[in-house]
Amino acid sequence: MAPRATISPLAALAWLALACHALAEKPNVLLLCVDDLRPELKSFGAEYIQSPNIDRLAASGRAFHHHYVNAPTCGASRYSLLTGRYGPVGNDALFERARRMEKKPDSVPPSMPEWFRHNGYSTVAVGKISHHPGGLGGKEWNDPSQVEMPGAWDRSLMPTGKWKTPNGTMWGTANGVPRVPGVTKAFESEEGPDTIYPDGLVADEGIQQLEQLAADDKPFFLAIGLMKPHLPFASPKKYMAPYEGADLPPIPHPEKPPGKTTWHGSGEMFGQYAHDGKDPRIDPAYADELRRHYAACVTYIDKKIGEILAMLKQSGKADNTIIVLWGDHGWHLGEHSIWGKHSLFEESLRAPLIIATPRMAQPGVKTDAVVETVDVFPTLCELTGLPEPEFSNGVSLSPQLADPAAPGHTAFGYTGKATTLRTATHRLILHKDGFMELYDHQSQEKETRNLAESNPELCQQLKARLPETSR
Repeated sequence: MAPRATISPLAALAWLALACHALAEKPNVLLLCVDDLRPELKSFGAEYIQSPNIDRLAASGRAFHHHYVNAPTCGASRYSLLTGRYGPVGNDALFERARRMEKKPDSVPPSMPEWFRHNGYSTVAVGKISHHPGGLGGKEWNDPSQVEMPGAWDRSLMPTGKWKTPNGTMWGTANGVPRVPGVTKAFESEEGPDTIYPDGLVADEGIQQLEQLAADDKPFFLAIGLMKPHLPFASPKKYMAPYEGADLPPIPHPEKPPGKTTWHGSGEMFGQYAHDGKDPRIDPAYADELRRHYAACVTYIDKKIGEILAMLKQSGKADNTIIVLWGDHGWHLGEHSIWGKHSLFEESLRAPLIIATPRMAQPGVKTDAVVETVDVFPTLCELTGLPEPEFSNGVSLSPQLADPAAPGHTAFGYTGKATTLRTATHRLILHKDGFMELYDHQSQEKETRNLAESNPELCQQLKARLPETSR
């Protein structure tokens, strides 16, 4: 478990009493999960992005500018969010957990929504919260006999519309057209209302569920998962308008890194989508075209989040609701010559996290404390007064919510081939064969020069801080 940040106990208790205002009515939780969202937001420093609704949320809460996910792939990262624990490395992580639960129920700690459900909350999921939108398995992800998170949700919903199945919505293009691997283009922008893409349906259903839950006296834990800006970069045409012909900042360190790293060939981008003979790794104009469409997807999702937050305010529950916005991992837009996630570089692991509580201390002041996704579960328990999940690998972020200058802790990440430790100053990557990468984030070179060979002592010190099972 990561060490807790140092802060005066009296100060932390005073802030918690103020933030949760010690009401008999427990605070609600609204969890907003966004797929493949790197910190490409104006409030996180991307000046060319139009993200006014997320920026307003950051201005009313605490934006964690050095939040790191525990795994750079959807299923494994969502496992760590929803269980508060480090776990399997693949997209099947939560289904693996479900199979363990079936065999030995008492051997598997409860998930975050299950914990809230057992402590008196209504728990509802809409869209992509676990790996499969709607939380079911089977060929089309709609088999009720294969539940991704048993016991977690009172209701788990995925509106499918013209796409017909949850599987169809995941990569669907406009008006119900499914993805054809290798044929569907990596981006599109079609005329029409927001519901010509699946996230329009998800947001509408989320708003209906929020309205229904707000009318009940029972506290709620509502999770709404939006799928863009996941590939294909597809959004209604009006969201592309701000980016047509817009100047974009240069891609930092676009070259393939030398030597052994966790670089990969961007198989998701180049194996699943058609590019008409173009390659963004060598074609700057095409790279910018892809980046503009990614930006349009961010603005589309920002609009949906704004509508959800407007309903929360309209419901009268905003003053007693904790809001969490979480990106499930980062995404390379050409850095290190990668177009995708799945590496252990900063671009894959750094993702936006915003937590807004009622009566926020120093609202709008960002924190640069290093934190990780497993911290969300214990944080929400502390904020709502639920028992501490002692089985979690994370720690509460109440120190940083009380004081944005409070220090953080190390962040652990992993793939099937390597593990990583991020401190406030360095990143260590340890490969399965013992090879190490060491990067100094205090230097101009950051993650472009491996310093491991010239710093063996520091490598060993950081290696000793990795969890036992990863060394």
